Amino acid sequence: MAAGEQQCRDYLQRHRIPELLHRLATLVIYHRPERPREYLIQALQRVKAGRRAEGEYPYLMDEDNLVAMFGLLDVLGQGHITASQYREALKTLGLSTEDLWFGDDTNITLDVFKEEV
Repeated sequence: MAAGEQQCRDYLQRHRIPELLHRLATLVIYHRPERPREYLIQALQRVKAGRRAEGEYPYLMDEDNLVAMFGLLDVLGQGHITASQYREALKTLGLSTEDLWFGDDTNITLDVFKEEV
């Protein structure tokens, strides 16, 4: 791989551009707006406002969706999932797992799952 290409990849990763684009594409597919470009502009404005704590961050899933997803992961009904299951759920949703502070032996409860996701 050429040095310039690696610099581009590093730049994109540093600014988490792939995750952002994946999230935006997922939002468009999920909501299927009549005017997708306008919807994306508004979503980016909500992201910007949400980061400044001036508005609500645009979420793909509501609490019911998160409870259902947790239930699919907690097949034995133990009230918790493993850190590994949690990481895989984040990857499936297109979310970053870089900043996770959970150790491999940590059990993730539904409340933690909802708060973190």
